[in-house]
Amino acid sequence: MDPINVGSGKPNRSADGLRPRPTFQSEIPDVPVTVERPLYSQPDDGRPLPDIGTARANVAATHDHPQGTNKNNWAERHQHQSVLQQHCEFFDRDRDGIIWPLDTFRGFYAIGFNLVLSVLAMIIIHASFSYPTMYRTMPAYLPDPFFRINLGSIHRAKHGSDSGTYDNEGRFAPQKFEDAFAKYAGGNEYMTWGNVRSLLSGQRVFADPVGASAAFLEWAAMYYLLWPADGKMKKEDVRGIYDGSIFYDIAAARRAAKKQ
Repeated sequence: MDPINVGSGKPNRSADGLRPRPTFQSEIPDVPVTVERPLYSQPDDGRPLPDIGTARANVAATHDHPQGTNKNNWAERHQHQSVLQQHCEFFDRDRDGIIWPLDTFRGFYAIGFNLVLSVLAMIIIHASFSYPTMYRTMPAYLPDPFFRINLGSIHRAKHGSDSGTYDNEGRFAPQKFEDAFAKYAGGNEYMTWGNVRSLLSGQRVFADPVGASAAFLEWAAMYYLLWPADGKMKKEDVRGIYDGSIFYDIAAARRAAKKQ
């Protein structure tokens, strides 16, 4: 069987057209799932994202946004934080690195979740993520009685059955992010709820009810937050959720709408 290039059907050249592509197989016809869920391959447009398989510590970099989010100097202002920490920063109202349950409630309410959903989000998030992020700061490894979340240890809250876009240290993995759209959204620049269901099913790992449940709730919250009129969550909006920048945009838009 002849080798099949990543993103089969493209010339055996790198994205800059100069270097030969490595010849290896990412799709095997005898294993249909490898064909049904193709890996992302960068377009041959002469501007490839360097080392796309290497996770970025502090920028949510993609082929279209190699420097991450530039709006309001986001990437520059947050270069001291991992992308996972940036995702959570909006909910750290006083910027002390600790998220209290009330912070989470206020954050969700500010971006459009109603009272009931904001309370539910607060309970689920803090019941799930307080202990893994706080136990090393507590005597005898006891749970935090206030159910706070420590952003300095937020990487310990990573769970299974997710897209893999965050790595175990809270970095942003461009290849994994793009793979989610390539595998489950047909390579489109958007994702429907049907695509999300396919992603949740495809990424679910064996004997991981906690991770699978967390992944479902996270993507459901993402869809509810964006609530696209055409049913299509734009890739750029999803990327903005991963680095947290879109939370500020949504909150600002809601404040402006209330003043009118």
